[in-house]
Amino acid sequence: MSAPKLIVGNWKMNGLTADSKQRVDALMAAKSAAFNMVLCPPATLINALNWWTKDSALKIGGQDCHAQASGAFTGNISAQMLKDLGCTHVIVGHSERRQYHKETSAEVAAKAKAAHEAGLIAIICIGETDAERTAGRANDVVSEQLAASVPDCATVDNTVIAYEPVWAIGTGKVASSDDIKGIHALIREKSVVKAQILYGGSVKGSNAAEILHLPNVDGVLVGGASLKADEFLAIANAA
Repeated sequence: MSAPKLIVGNWKMNGLTADSKQRVDALMAAKSAAFNMVLCPPATLINALNWWTKDSALKIGGQDCHAQASGAFTGNISAQMLKDLGCTHVIVGHSERRQYHKETSAEVAAKAKAAHEAGLIAIICIGETDAERTAGRANDVVSEQLAASVPDCATVDNTVIAYEPVWAIGTGKVASSDDIKGIHALIREKSVVKAQILYGGSVKGSNAAEILHLPNVDGVLVGGASLKADEFLAIANAA
């Protein structure tokens, strides 16, 4: 039997205590040997989600962490703090962090290293923009980000790679099966660490089955659809 697919829900900057409890309750009913589920809520909800899910198979992750374990970094949260709250995973290098906060691959690698040192699994995001793809640089960009974003301490047990085609997120453009297969094969070939590879480009219940059964797709990183329990369950069940 193949390894279970990894289904990661990134809630982004969404969710309050009242509306999150009902969503989590619905997800806790999901039990399957075909997938593992990780929820990455805003930092304000991590403690509550860990409490609500303590007797379930659901795992909780952070959406970002600082490269330092502590210090004068007002507004940031460290990997050790996430671990202390009960997290098992943390997303680093998400396309929105790279775009809006101008994070470099070197900074992403430093954050992943901090996550590993804290005992967390780092979900390292890479992916090209529409301009880069149009210029024919998709393979080069993904290869460069992969090489520069994964620290030397990465192993198959502490690292997950998430491919985000930025051009296919919220743009109305859709990555074809061939697009996904091509980049995932590239990542598998280029990656020194043979980690799980997730796809993260506008995944929905309607396209999840096709995506999850493509070669080298070990799971999905889901954005907006993870805020709807029934839609997120449909994606997971497609595994």
